[in-house]
Amino acid sequence: MPRKTFHARRSQLVSTFGVGSLFPVENNSFMVTSIDQWDDKYLTPAPEPRLASSLGVGRLLLPPTGPRAKVPVIRFPQVLSCPRCGRLGSIGDLKASYEDVLCGLCNSKAPLTPSRFVVACENGHLDDFPYMYWVHGAGAEREGHQLSLVSEGRTSSLADMIVVCSCGKRRSMADAFSPIALKEMKCTGKRLWLGWNYSEKECGKPPRTVQRGASNVWFPAVRSAISIPPYSEFLAKVVSMRADTLSHPDALTDAGKFALQGMVNEFNGRFTLDELRSEIKRQFHNEDSQEETDDDRLREQEFQALITGRADQPDTDFVAETMPVPSSYRNWINAVRKVTRLREVRALYGFSRLMPSNQESPDIKLAALFPEDNKQSWLPAVETLGEGVFIALNREQLDKWASTDFAVARKHQLQHNINVAAKQRKQEAPKVEIVRVLLHTLAHVMIDQLALDAGYPASSIRERLYSGEGTAGILLYTASSDSAGSLGGVAAQAHPERLTQALDEGLRRLEWCSADPVCIESTGAGTDGRNLAACHCCVLIPETSCELFNSYLDRGLLYGTPYTPEEGFLHWQTKSPIEQPTNEGTDPVPEAVRQSLWENIYEDAKELRDLIIELVELKVAPDQWGPDVGPANEWMVDLAWPEHRIAVVTETDEERDAWLGDQGWNVLELPDYAPDDLANVIVGELDL
Repeated sequence: MPRKTFHARRSQLVSTFGVGSLFPVENNSFMVTSIDQWDDKYLTPAPEPRLASSLGVGRLLLPPTGPRAKVPVIRFPQVLSCPRCGRLGSIGDLKASYEDVLCGLCNSKAPLTPSRFVVACENGHLDDFPYMYWVHGAGAEREGHQLSLVSEGRTSSLADMIVVCSCGKRRSMADAFSPIALKEMKCTGKRLWLGWNYSEKECGKPPRTVQRGASNVWFPAVRSAISIPPYSEFLAKVVSMRADTLSHPDALTDAGKFALQGMVNEFNGRFTLDELRSEIKRQFHNEDSQEETDDDRLREQEFQALITGRADQPDTDFVAETMPVPSSYRNWINAVRKVTRLREVRALYGFSRLMPSNQESPDIKLAALFPEDNKQSWLPAVETLGEGVFIALNREQLDKWASTDFAVARKHQLQHNINVAAKQRKQEAPKVEIVRVLLHTLAHVMIDQLALDAGYPASSIRERLYSGEGTAGILLYTASSDSAGSLGGVAAQAHPERLTQALDEGLRRLEWCSADPVCIESTGAGTDGRNLAACHCCVLIPETSCELFNSYLDRGLLYGTPYTPEEGFLHWQTKSPIEQPTNEGTDPVPEAVRQSLWENIYEDAKELRDLIIELVELKVAPDQWGPDVGPANEWMVDLAWPEHRIAVVTETDEERDAWLGDQGWNVLELPDYAPDDLANVIVGELDL
């Protein structure tokens, strides 16, 4: 009989039904096997070198798709029960076949049901529930004993589910979920997803009873990254897709020249041979690229890319347009970006059971996706396209507020709650960053408002927090594999008038919660008391949208408390504006510039101010400010309009300017022109 095939979406093989998870279908349950057992000829690359490097692998590959592509599974649990006769046992015990799982002990030939209960440990091991041990205790002989699972039918509780042995002993499942129920039993160390021979004999963790379909049976460890220049460009993706051949040292020798020229011809000259060689060198033979990259470094790079911005160009997966900051929020918002195109790659690099492994519980052991003696150089990943809005906050303002007595007191309360929970688990307590809590709460307020304004359900909007030394930002974006990720509604909210309205309404609406005063006066809520003033009536959102599992939230940080309303950040910043550095003789930003897209550039690029005033009068919009250019993006120009091949520079760089000239760019050196003359030249080149 041919083996049956069941279907799952590609994204589910990373987020829901990845390696080691249980895949329920019809009246069956299966475990997804390790990636070394997958047929790699059906896997396609998901190029994202930054993410791959941070995870210590060479490639990220998309799970297989198509009618012939398959992910192997094994049947688990191996203990089955018959709904008619109640017998418990393996397929062999119940005289069934692997493909046609019908009870062979009773005349009904009823389909067998997988065991409802399994056991797991914190080291990631998983095994069948020990029914024989449960009834008889340690040292019981299996031979001659036949088990049945019967329900007394009085209630639907576990106390009514009785395991009965043919010897007459019986025991209910009422206490099976107690933490000490199996304390005398050693974990079997089984890692069936790797294979039958990959058990760990010395586990040391007690097994715990869990329900087969419970969410704590499998927690994925997923890391994600946003594609940013130059990795988001067409050439970078082409080179990454062919990493197997182009990473070989011979690719850059004369012997590989013919193959590289063939690639140039294949793509109809969309890049030159020199550009291809430079990209190969940058990705595979650049010593700087070998430096260790962790999640913090990934985010730092993304923050800088978002601040720099990127104009819309063909064949790029990253577009971030500079937008004016709403005038009423300039005291604490530094920059706004309209992200009209964005690509996110999420990679599965392990999993845990019973407790999720994340930044807050780093000591949780991750189970491997492949065996130690068959190490793989790739990991499964999915890529999604979306759009969003990025808001950079004034870090100096936030740090100043974080040192107030009010903020320090809220931080100490959160830290106390976390310390108590960590002590009970004998774990190291994570440190609370109160600025990050404020950013996280603000992100939830905005997601809640965007769900009303942008045409998306809240579950389709994700947050990405940027909080580090000198940086503070929130990226709210859609990255969904279905149509809910590409409607354009979130990016549209970046326009000043819409963002002002969204901030005004969102912040005003959640100033009060229907659960107040209980909510606002809370001293600890949620898992381990990691929230203060936060509940499902105000700032909690679907967990698929939240990076931190709806933890580290406090509405009081934004609004204050009934006793100290003036200490919340929103009120505090109005009475304590940050002191901006001033220089005698510095003119204020002209009103015409302030109302244009040039405002942020004008404030930060002093040498360009006279030119910007002229360009504003001529109604010339900015395109790119400070973009990187060159075969390996080794140079920078001050202003650029790439579509028209115009570059403005404040200083001469002969090598850079020669390269730009060879590529058809018109390089305009600022010292060679009066501001009005240069503005007119740009208008002529832009054909306005």
